[in-house]
Amino acid sequence: MGEAVLERLKQKGFRSPQMEAAVNLLVAADAIRRQISEICRTADLTDSQYNVLRILRGQPEGHPRCEIAGRMIDAAPDVTRLVDRLEKRGLVERLRCKEDRRLSLTRITDAGREVLRELDPAIESMWASLADRLTDEDSAALSALCEKVYAPEIE
Repeated sequence: MGEAVLERLKQKGFRSPQMEAAVNLLVAADAIRRQISEICRTADLTDSQYNVLRILRGQPEGHPRCEIAGRMIDAAPDVTRLVDRLEKRGLVERLRCKEDRRLSLTRITDAGREVLRELDPAIESMWASLADRLTDEDSAALSALCEKVYAPEIE
């Protein structure tokens, strides 16, 4: 067990099985993140910008900035700047909330949806490749184990 990570990191062992598991989790997350980043680069997006667009696609009427920040996979320190860059490219737009003029909603534009449609086949192919290596049961077990790692942090 752990031969791949030991070879990848060129080390002899870990102090504990928990350390080995955590390092394996980090290496696996990095591998997936690099694949997503490579796909996003084809549309001149960062993976964080892609994440914002993906979040907004699921909520056509838009989200306030704090809601976007709370839904992001990686905590982005400055969602405002991310949204600014996307707005400058015409991929999102900001609207004032009618009920509370102090609140600004960000929503995806047709151009933003089109960028996601162009990226969707490559992203789906990446997920299919992962499905070739992990059964549904493997995936469920991995998800449960990952939640054991991070769930106490969000409670």
